[in-house]
Parts: sequence; structure tokens; C-alpha cells
Amino acid sequence: MSAADTIDTNDLSNTAMEKDASGHKTIILLIRVFAVSIITIMLLFLINNYLNLWWQWPGLPSLFSHYGWFGLEALRTPLEGGQIMKGWLQLLSYIGAVALAGLYVFWTHKRPLRADAALLSRFAAYIIRTAFWIVLMIGLVDILISFLRVENLLASLVGDNLTEALGRPHFRGMYVHFPLILLSFVIAWFNKSLGFTWLAFLVVLAEFQIVISRFVFSYEQPFMGDLVRFWYAALFLFASAYTLAHEGHVRVDVLYSRFRKRSKAWSNTVGTLLLGLPLGWIILVTGMWDKTSSINSPIYSFEVSQSGYGLYVKYLMVGFLAVYAVSMIIQFSSYLLDKVADLRQEPGGDQLAGKS
Repeated sequence: MSAADTIDTNDLSNTAMEKDASGHKTIILLIRVFAVSIITIMLLFLINNYLNLWWQWPGLPSLFSHYGWFGLEALRTPLEGGQIMKGWLQLLSYIGAVALAGLYVFWTHKRPLRADAALLSRFAAYIIRTAFWIVLMIGLVDILISFLRVENLLASLVGDNLTEALGRPHFRGMYVHFPLILLSFVIAWFNKSLGFTWLAFLVVLAEFQIVISRFVFSYEQPFMGDLVRFWYAALFLFASAYTLAHEGHVRVDVLYSRFRKRSKAWSNTVGTLLLGLPLGWIILVTGMWDKTSSINSPIYSFEVSQSGYGLYVKYLMVGFLAVYAVSMIIQFSSYLLDKVADLRQEPGGDQLAGKS
């Protein structure tokens, strides 16, 4: 055998290593595309839900029913030309969302997983900060309006016509609550020093003022209890993503604490894919499937409690579920990338070298 016929085993091993590295890199890119696609699809879902609810766009269910796809029952009144076009635009928007995620990952193929995880975590934190300012400002403004109404002081300040208008849920929602919501997005962008201890403190203060006014001044109104429930529900639901990011949730198990670091990373990855992300999507889809769904219906009708002069925030409390689902989906996507980064031994997280 000549020297030219000799097989270089070093070249074979290098080729195999290069193929493994290439395949591994492809898997990582697909994981990034998956995580980013979840966020883009979720944002498109919320935008399309707004279009369906407030602008009467058909939505994907109606489009699929129109064509009889996926075994859905045909519509009683078929969609017309303009509605069909809008339905196709909504369908193509979801395809575009996935394509956009793929382009982002392609352009940033050298970006570490932890960088995307940190970006998504900051996004979730921004949503929660915004929600905090929303419930703070709306709670204070609404309780002031309700107090002035019940004491017959509002008319002397704003006039009879505006007083009557503020007694209508739709008017108060559109012209009082919604501007405060937009303002909250701006404040949350510049103010990043939110601590959930403040919201807990506000709940305590709200309860304390009920005790003082009831037992010292013998004064009690429905809006006082509404404020406590409004802030307490916000504290419970908005803090979930924040707690997840800081590993603060209580794990009710007897196995996880005994796992090695690599086993914990695998457990968190699988749990995120099978439990965390599906839970958030189930809440969004079931609550926003159509106008009669559990989240959409109260928001669309500006539902309020039946207690005469209470706060007009019941529809917002239903919306807390959507905020909870959105923030948890974003944070779980960040969590997924972070745990995969742990498995890959990326710097900045748990170092799993030598751990089984």
C-alpha cells in the first residue's frame, strides 16, 4: 500500500467533530427561533385579538370555518371579500412572525443564549412595571371619583353632564382608564426601580384605612373594599413572572432538591416546554378566542361590579389574567434559553462541568 492510500484517522476525527459542532449549532439556532417565535406569535395574537374585538376583523377561527378547514363547521353567513382579505392578512401575519424570528436569529447567529434570555426577561419586567403603574394610578383616581360621587361633591367640581358620564363604565374606561394605561407605559419605560414590596405595602394601607374608617368613623363604602381586591389581585398575578425570574416560587416536591445541577437544568427545560409555556397559552387562547370568551367578554363590555358606587375596575381585574399569561410566557421563554445555556456551559450561569 502506498503512502497516498493511507487513511489519516486524524482527518476523520476532525471531520466528525466538525459535523457534530455544526449539528449542535443548528439545534441551538432552532431553539432560539422557537423561543423568539413564541414571543412574536403571542404579540400578533394580542394585536389580532384587538382587531377582532374592536374593529370587527374576522379572525382565524372564522377564516378556517369559512373554508371548512380542520373540520370546523361552516359559517352561517359566509365571509365577504373584504373580510376574507382581512382574514388572510391575519393568517399571513402569523407566518410573518415566525419568519421575522428566523431572520432575527440568522442575523444574530453568534449571539449567546443568555443575551436573548436577558432581553426577554427585561421585556417581561417592563410589562410588569407597566401593570404596576396602571393599577396604582387607576386605583387612586377611581377611588377619588367614586368618593366624590357618593358624597355628591363631583357635580360641583366637573358639572352635572360630566358627572353623569363618569357614572357610565364605558365613558370612564375610555376617557379615564385608557389614558392612564398609556401614561403607565411611558412611566415604566423610564422608571425601572419597581419593587413588589411597594404593592404589598399599598394593599396593607388600603386595608388599614378600611379598619380606621369603619371602627373609628363608622364610615364604609363599596369602593373601599374594591380597592383592596384590585391591588391584591394585581400583587398575586403580576409578581409571578418576577418571582420566576428570581427562583422564588416554592417547589412542592421531594426529588428536585436532590438533583444534580445538570439534572435540574434538564428538569426545568422539560417542565418549561410541557407545563409552563402551555399553561400561559391555554389562558390566552381560552380567554381570548372570541368575544364571548372569559377575558374578552368583560373587557369588551367594561364590566363592573353590582355595588352601586364601587370602583369601575372589574373588567381590568379580568385583564390581569392576560397580563399574567403574557408575562409568564415571556419569562418562561427566557427561562428556557437560560437553562439550555446552562446545559451548554455558557458563561454567566450555573457551571455544570463535571456534573451528571
